[in-house]
Amino acid sequence: MIVADEANLHTFADALRFIGDHPGFLATKALEQLELSGAALGIALLVALPLGIALGHFHRGSTAAIGASIVGRALPSLVLIAAFLTILGIGFVNNMVALAVLATGPILTNSFDGVDGVDRDAVEAARGMGMTRMQILRQVELPLSTPLLFTGLRVAAVTVVATAPIAAIAGGGGLGDVIVNQASYRLAGVLGASICVMALSALVFIALLGLQIAVTPRGLRRTSVQGPPRKEQL
Repeated sequence: MIVADEANLHTFADALRFIGDHPGFLATKALEQLELSGAALGIALLVALPLGIALGHFHRGSTAAIGASIVGRALPSLVLIAAFLTILGIGFVNNMVALAVLATGPILTNSFDGVDGVDRDAVEAARGMGMTRMQILRQVELPLSTPLLFTGLRVAAVTVVATAPIAAIAGGGGLGDVIVNQASYRLAGVLGASICVMALSALVFIALLGLQIAVTPRGLRRTSVQGPPRKEQL
């Protein structure tokens, strides 16, 4: 047991040494991974966010939102990448589309739940003041649903960044190029790149949490921690 622990500590030390010896190389690979992840997340946002908000605003489509979340979680990333190989080939576009599909579920589900779950009393009060549907959406529903909207974004972003290394098997680049190539970079390189992926995922999470705090009105920041008010059950 002691010998095994010493071996593990030695391997971990070698991984840290690899990071220290190749900061520029790993930074370049990390930027490649962020580029791929950002493109995939952007596509998922363009498709899923407006759809989730619209369905939540009209209080319809809960089955579609839940189904999208289940499908997104159930489909392995490798299967998606392999499926798109026949259509899009090897490279950036194939991996971007596969990761975008992976990110769609959390964004769609949380945007739907966030808008659909806004307190009905607040909506009715706004309607009683003469607000139009669009004004209610912009000034009442979206601000109150900010916590869940950002929760979906954070889950999707961290999932995509942490999964992106798999894309290296289909020419996606990034830190996955090191992780899948133990023959060239040894175990120290594989573990070192994996540590970088974990650090990158944590940084993305913290950055999005900071963005949420920055864009949330001061009066709603307490709500953003506790979650949005839920509609009364009839």
